[in-house]
Amino acid sequence: MAMKTRHTLCMLLLAGGGLASHRAQAQAAPLPAKPAPAKLLFDTRLRWEEVDDDFFARRADAATLRLRLGYRTAQRSGWSGVVEFEGTTHLGGERYNSSDNGRTAYPAISDPDNAEINQAYLDYAPSSASHLRLGRQRLQYDNQRFIGNSGWRQNEQTFDALDAQHRFANGLSLRYSWLGRVQRVFGADNGNANLARWQLDAHLLSVAHALGPGTLTGYGYFIENRSLPLTSHRDLGLRYVAAGNFPANNDVAALGWTLAAELAHQGRYAHGSSVIGARYSLLEAGLVWRGNSLKIGREVLGGDGSYAFQTPLATLHAFNGWDDRFLTTPANGLQDRSIGWSYKRGKVTTNLVWHEFRSDHARIDYGNECDASVSWAFAPHWNGMLKLAQFRAGNVGADVGKRWLSVEYTY
Repeated sequence: MAMKTRHTLCMLLLAGGGLASHRAQAQAAPLPAKPAPAKLLFDTRLRWEEVDDDFFARRADAATLRLRLGYRTAQRSGWSGVVEFEGTTHLGGERYNSSDNGRTAYPAISDPDNAEINQAYLDYAPSSASHLRLGRQRLQYDNQRFIGNSGWRQNEQTFDALDAQHRFANGLSLRYSWLGRVQRVFGADNGNANLARWQLDAHLLSVAHALGPGTLTGYGYFIENRSLPLTSHRDLGLRYVAAGNFPANNDVAALGWTLAAELAHQGRYAHGSSVIGARYSLLEAGLVWRGNSLKIGREVLGGDGSYAFQTPLATLHAFNGWDDRFLTTPANGLQDRSIGWSYKRGKVTTNLVWHEFRSDHARIDYGNECDASVSWAFAPHWNGMLKLAQFRAGNVGADVGKRWLSVEYTY
């Protein structure tokens, strides 16, 4: 009965509130415009998470604390550096499967106890148009659908990499990254090395240029996974993102619009399996008015029953529902139709999203999900968040509900 009530409430809220899928919007780090001063880097996040998964007899709940402490040197002749340490610990009992504590009778909450060097890199920025970074670093490409730092987890994902960017005077932007290793969210202390980190030989290339009211980006990601050779693959794609305003007069507030469209193909690379081959597509359209953002979208990760489109280096939590039912795309593929609404007023931001999930092959009903969050920047450097997700299984799987409460300080 409680589940039906939540389902009905979610639909009513959407009927009154509109559309908009929740997507990670972080782009590549902007090129420095002027020399940056030295700075102490510090942030901490205290979070409680609860998972109610019908596949398990027990609920999971975890209280975890994450601390990061680092230092960025002042820039001299274009050179600077960063070193940052990160530690995560649980508070109270371990009534959850952290991926490292062996408590497999509980649902997963992938925030293991961990201590590591989160970032350690050298920067060179000879001008505002060029930027070179070498070392352990966060990497974010476009909306993080393919390459991201998984910042939602307490232990974020970072890369041992070389990242080079250059922006030409005519507006053309080039970016190239070489990845040697990825430190995944499961922690450096995890006993399963192939879960905690992957050895890579990956080459990422992105070319972007303004086109009309937006930006057209072409990319090629060639990812050899030396830890899991059969998963090695390459992605070739085009992405177009645009935004603008409809004509308005003095009596009507400006009505804005947004558009995102993307096509990609995934194929075998290096020692990848011969079954690798799938297509990806995304189409999103939205309206923006007086702090409201309304968006409707359709994302397809193609599959044929033996293989489906995968994005293992992405910020996966931001896509296909916050219950994380599709971190690995099912072999029959995935169609995600989403509709949602977000609203920002002062220091409070609200999000509400509805997903319907189907297979791309064999017409399987995977289920639906409602996600909601409220965040409040209640003081300088401080932010609090309440977040809820409810997945209702279709023809396969089990119902899952998740709840989060967190407070974060960033200096």
